[in-house]
Amino acid sequence: MKESTVKETILIIDDERPTLKMFSLLLTAMGYHVLMAENGREGLELFKQESPSLVLTDIKMPVMDGIEVLKEIKKIKPMAEVVVITGHGDMDLAIQALNLDATDFINKPLRREALELALSRAGERLAIAKSEVEQVGLQVQGDAVVIRVRGNITGNTVPHLAERLAEARKIGKGLILMNFDENSSINGAGISGLTDLLRQCREAGVRVVMAGLSDNFRAVFESVGITRLADLYRSEASALDALGSRNT
Repeated sequence: MKESTVKETILIIDDERPTLKMFSLLLTAMGYHVLMAENGREGLELFKQESPSLVLTDIKMPVMDGIEVLKEIKKIKPMAEVVVITGHGDMDLAIQALNLDATDFINKPLRREALELALSRAGERLAIAKSEVEQVGLQVQGDAVVIRVRGNITGNTVPHLAERLAEARKIGKGLILMNFDENSSINGAGISGLTDLLRQCREAGVRVVMAGLSDNFRAVFESVGITRLADLYRSEASALDALGSRNT
């Protein structure tokens, strides 16, 4: 059997040694080069030395917690992708981390599939950043205008979304569907900007629905009230079928 091709270097920060060991074994098997630290301060020093592109950090730790680690990492290397580990039900902490531009969050107890999905999104964001590609595309489909969003949605993306929404409104179809790529992620500034855009559309009598978001970000959108401004669907196809806007 051929050895796995090494992917990105990933730094794991967690104050529980058994958890560190478990992450190390799992991520090494997945092909990552793994660095480990037992508290936030140690992790930050290791980050400064090695400058990994990926970081997986627990939120609640002694010495320096995961929120402080995230803040400092983003000061040093804004494009680093940081996935935070939260306790079950800690949605406030998860949203705080997203506001600080965390890539994603996973809950304890850890599920391998949740970790793989979070790292897949982080890897997609890294690939997009490296190729300097950020896409917000527009296409007419039946009675809907579909805006397809790929990559990391930040405050910098909001003007592009605003332009596409303005174009879609001029086309004059009965529905605008914002379809997010499965690996899309959104930070606090992106959430705030998207909320403002959706509110403007509602005030203008324009119906917007959304599709394609991960379960994590569906939960975030529900928590911050975006679902009061736009209905959510699992996929573009399910949205168009439900709304009767797919081409025959």
